[in-house]
Amino acid sequence: MDILNFYSWSLLNISFDFNYLPILIVVATAWFIPIVLSLLKFDKLPTVIAEIIAGFIVGKIIIVNFNTVSLSSLEPLALSGFIFLLFLGGLGIDTDQIAAALPRRKLSFSAYLKNPLLVGITFYFISLFLSYLGTLLLSRYIEINNLWYFALIMVTTSVGIILPILKNRSENNTRFGQMVITAAAIADIFSIVLFSVTAFVLKNGFKFELLYIIGLIAVFYIFYRIGLRIIQKPLFKKMLYQLSHAASQIQIRGTLLIILIFVVLSQFIGSEIMLLGAFLSGLLLSIFSHKGRSILLIKLDGIGYGFFIPVFFIMIGAQFDISAFYNIDFELVIFLVVLGVILVLIKLIPSLLWARLFGIRKALAGGILMSSRLGLMIAAAKIGMDMGIIDSSINSCFILMAVFACFFSPLLYNLINPVNILKGNKIVIIGGSSVGVLLARRLKMHGKASLILESDKDRYLDISSKGLNVYFGNALVRSTYEEINLKSDDYVVVLTGNERKDIVISNLLRNEFYHEKIVTKASNIKNELKLKSINVEYLDITRIVAATIENIICCPTAYKTLIDTFDNFSLEEIRIKNKNINGKAIKDIPLHNDGSLILIRRNNNLSIPHGDSVLKIGDLITVLGTESAHVNFRAQFN
Repeated sequence: MDILNFYSWSLLNISFDFNYLPILIVVATAWFIPIVLSLLKFDKLPTVIAEIIAGFIVGKIIIVNFNTVSLSSLEPLALSGFIFLLFLGGLGIDTDQIAAALPRRKLSFSAYLKNPLLVGITFYFISLFLSYLGTLLLSRYIEINNLWYFALIMVTTSVGIILPILKNRSENNTRFGQMVITAAAIADIFSIVLFSVTAFVLKNGFKFELLYIIGLIAVFYIFYRIGLRIIQKPLFKKMLYQLSHAASQIQIRGTLLIILIFVVLSQFIGSEIMLLGAFLSGLLLSIFSHKGRSILLIKLDGIGYGFFIPVFFIMIGAQFDISAFYNIDFELVIFLVVLGVILVLIKLIPSLLWARLFGIRKALAGGILMSSRLGLMIAAAKIGMDMGIIDSSINSCFILMAVFACFFSPLLYNLINPVNILKGNKIVIIGGSSVGVLLARRLKMHGKASLILESDKDRYLDISSKGLNVYFGNALVRSTYEEINLKSDDYVVVLTGNERKDIVISNLLRNEFYHEKIVTKASNIKNELKLKSINVEYLDITRIVAATIENIICCPTAYKTLIDTFDNFSLEEIRIKNKNINGKAIKDIPLHNDGSLILIRRNNNLSIPHGDSVLKIGDLITVLGTESAHVNFRAQFN
């Protein structure tokens, strides 16, 4: 027996007769796309659009030449990418924000308009009604086999496109941002549920098995209840921590197990229900993954967007049917134009619900952003084509519209609702040094607007290219602060890299603008005394370095944990304004699991809180926790 035969026999008779060339071509394409986008400075073009376009080119030149057997290796990978896309869609929904928006008191019309959850639900059903009317209009130009399913395809939204855009503009934590994000999340949830039920009914009719879908949701609830009990067990926490790294990677294995449980259960009901199963697995993990969310998401994004999801979009491009556009006639042009207009209007009209709070311009900008569609529309159209509800030409039209919407909606949103950092409250960082840029990035993670003031042209252009807010001007000139509309509530951080210059700028701000919120640094006693004389807050660099080294030596684990988990945990000060909290003991307040109260300031007195500590209106509390915990604390105490 030769060596090859021995290994073939010993490895459970695994066959080595498999053609990896198609997979190599697709993976190489996926690898080249981000590099090409970066070299061509197309950083703002969504990668998935480039993947679809590249898939179309590679498909027509190379993949089309492979035989059916070779291509069959790509189908399960593309399907896995589809499942991962829906799973990450569910994982990306912040269930805490939705839960925080649940009405807890009698609603007036004004309170209703301010509630993101209720407005989001209303937004979706208005969009669905308009989508159905639009489908009736489109049926005059083409034959539509099922008006309801067609309308469901058009009403989709891409929260995966909307959230990064709002984050880049530091709008994700604003009231407007929360309204848009919640509306997009509600649209995703309702669309997937309605898609799954509709596809099942169209394929199988109204049968008893339809109740199995309710059973799938019941399984979701059972997992949720069991999960609540398990995650509180000290043994489980200890085991999870010990097995989360190195070869075990228990969190990743557990995640894949949950995905497959829901996907397999969905398959027993019907293959079209996998859409719902994959989404529910992501939603379930979203509930339980707050503390480890950042690290776990990086790993899951690596699996999904690093391999499976690009295969899905590249194969979408490879299977794109361009023959429908070979003989473009007037009727097809009219159809595409009407389809494009309807796709915008069904989101634009409901956005008027936001006009009373944010003004007509901003509300319409939000409606334009809600018109972003990509993965879910493409997935729903593909399922519709596989079931014979729509033909390949209509599927191609939807792919084309999804690509256009994904590209143009963010551009139009930024055009209609441009960022004007000079108008609102901001943190002004004087000096575009490496420390200033790092501070701006960290503030951006917290959703806080910052503006770097830089006098060097080359440095200004470099910072601007990084996507940070920067203003070209001289910090030693009084008119500069009038140009940037410096307000008394704005913090000013002076970090030019030259302490003499820092003191001159601080002196200018204190004596000519009477500005109080100034922070800078000092590395010697002489500079400290100068800053003290003008009452400017400063960081003692010598003591900070010494304290850092002390922490590394005396409590290295705690220090390293705080530094390494910056993306997970942060400190925030919240002023108590809620009358319902006044006079309550902390033990009687249901606090978020991923946050803790660590300090209470009342007047000039500081105290460390415990269960019997009583909170009062006006108290300034310091909380440590995840972003979702901070959102929950603000909702409770403000």
